[in-house]
Amino acid sequence: MATTSNRPWRIVHSEASLGWGGQERRVMAELLGFRARGHVVGVVAPGRATLFAEAVKHDLPRTTLAENRWAFPVAVASTSRWLQKFQADVVNTHSSRDGWIVGLAARLARVPLVIRSRHFDVPVSNPWLSRHVYATLADHLITTSPKVAGDFRTLFRLPEDRVTAIPTGVDTVKFSPTGPRTAFEFPSEVGGPLIGIIGVIRSAKGHMVLFEAIKQLAQHGLHVRCVVVGEGPYRVYAEQRMRELGLTDRVLFAGQRDDVPAILRALDVLAIPSLHEAIPQVGLQALATKTPVVASNVGGIPAIIRPGETGRLCAPGDAASLASALREALSDKVATQAMCERGRSLVEREHTVEVMLNRLEEVYRRYLPA
Repeated sequence: MATTSNRPWRIVHSEASLGWGGQERRVMAELLGFRARGHVVGVVAPGRATLFAEAVKHDLPRTTLAENRWAFPVAVASTSRWLQKFQADVVNTHSSRDGWIVGLAARLARVPLVIRSRHFDVPVSNPWLSRHVYATLADHLITTSPKVAGDFRTLFRLPEDRVTAIPTGVDTVKFSPTGPRTAFEFPSEVGGPLIGIIGVIRSAKGHMVLFEAIKQLAQHGLHVRCVVVGEGPYRVYAEQRMRELGLTDRVLFAGQRDDVPAILRALDVLAIPSLHEAIPQVGLQALATKTPVVASNVGGIPAIIRPGETGRLCAPGDAASLASALREALSDKVATQAMCERGRSLVEREHTVEVMLNRLEEVYRRYLPA
């Protein structure tokens, strides 16, 4: 591998997604974190992407990623020229489209270190073809959970030292138990504990399962309220199911919000009923704010939501199991509070932003000795 001189690293992240979920927020956290440490950072993203707008907001060097698939060869060539001009030491790709375009561009530009990040615990549809993105066009793979790291080592027969699990770090000052709490106004004056689900609204996040669980709780005498924070392609279906279950006065769609710490402090329980997941950022954020968590026993979730220690787990896709865990979290307040205390300690010990950046630096140094 090529080496850098004794100067700050020049780090570029690429992302093809137009949205603003945990994956995109992780990208921005790394960019701003390394800039604060004295490195030079840049962004490759579609001009319509929220990440591109955030790059403009924070005055980061940037170039647009073409969205038209027919522009693939031109996009590779133009991105390669930009990377050469930027003098990138590290390029980190995050999604399928930018994995191909920017990965190829980085190879053409002879970037010393190309990293591919994998944020989700979902099956790879075409392993034979995808192997080129994760191995040929990348020197190292970073995942957000040990389970996903192990799966990819096996799938692509990658050496142990080519894959590293680095969960997203949490700003423990911002996500603190003390601070303002968001107040929500429901369509009618209903009471009851407040359950929240925070994230992109898509089928894999389990919104439908949560609504079914809330209905079951009501049938057994426990009436709760639910706030849905986020936007996404599945919102229209989620709202339809909410109406079918007769939950319109108990479920509030709050849209995309920036006051997540205050929202978490306001919740009696955060639900993460995902059908597949790596390590969800909002789970770590909830632990940091000492918000009780009930989550699916799937993917990388058990690495942070440890049953009986930092939270409660339920069977994925099982509304009755979720309802039971929610009831327990709300009724056994002493055990729940103890889990919250241990959850905060876990984040402070292993999952801060500084820990994440330190571990990323360790990977960089292996390929880029000063």
